[in-house]
Amino acid sequence: MRVVPAEWERQRCVMLSFPHEDTDWGDDLSSAIVPFIRMAQAIAFSTPVYIICRDRADIERHFCSKQNLSFIEIPTNDTWIRDYGYISVRDGGEIRLLNFIFDGWGGKFDSTLDNSVNSILHKKGYFGLTELESIDMVLEGGSIESDGEGTILTTTRCLCNPNRNGGLSKLEVEDRLRKYLGAERVLWLEHGYLEGDDTDSHIDTLARFVNTETIMYVNCSDKSDSHYEELTLMKTELEELRTKSGNPYRLIPLPMCEGKYNPKGERLPATYANFLITNGAVVYPTYRDKSDKIVGDILREFFKDREIIPIDCTKLIEQGGSLHCSTMGVFS
Repeated sequence: MRVVPAEWERQRCVMLSFPHEDTDWGDDLSSAIVPFIRMAQAIAFSTPVYIICRDRADIERHFCSKQNLSFIEIPTNDTWIRDYGYISVRDGGEIRLLNFIFDGWGGKFDSTLDNSVNSILHKKGYFGLTELESIDMVLEGGSIESDGEGTILTTTRCLCNPNRNGGLSKLEVEDRLRKYLGAERVLWLEHGYLEGDDTDSHIDTLARFVNTETIMYVNCSDKSDSHYEELTLMKTELEELRTKSGNPYRLIPLPMCEGKYNPKGERLPATYANFLITNGAVVYPTYRDKSDKIVGDILREFFKDREIIPIDCTKLIEQGGSLHCSTMGVFS
């Protein structure tokens, strides 16, 4: 029986895809590469890191220590490997790697190279005899959350969007998630979004399982904020969800980041929900914001057995993503 492991389970490695001259970071590559280096170092604290890059020698020179780091040359369009990297499933005690189609979030961006990364990496032998299964369905890793026990949390704005798979109904999506991911339950959110988000409301920007009974979510308490109504409706939806045993989830609010804007005055999708759980740490995004420390304290109180590591992701959100979007775990 298939199940998608929860992020707090043991990971074989975490993959990152580093920026290069032909990514959206090309105009300021020297600044853009800094958060990726810091992410890799923070994750390598407890978990092996596979760094996908264009020029191995160029990237290696940025690291004083290469312990727990592997550098792998594969061509890419961009850095958001959460959405084109493998989705792991545990099937009969064995891990399988699923290779879904990545279409640049509904055809918004070129994704030809990104969509080939999984097959190239597998052919290079980095995952040994672990089976790779290619699936004729668009599905991004950031669009689903798993509790490790057969429950998938997601949003209708993404998975039922006409720009993915022609606009499947909720029932049709559930059938496919049941078939490919072993989903026993699919919990849907109809509300919740972030300005500047190209993903059509990926769940990993809004609400995250942190154990089978608990969800951390982005909370907006400022009635003047453009997100207030949608995120309040999302909170109500989360309050109505039930665990497998029929109880309400314990909900832990994360503060809404103050508005961050690009030079054109457009708001950027800064979110504290975009943290990454690794084998021995929780690596979380900061935005030079008054709530950075508050979020660290919340994570530290909950994840008492893990190191809590902040990473300045101000540069990342300039291109619409953050820390979790830039990483993808492969499980043991």
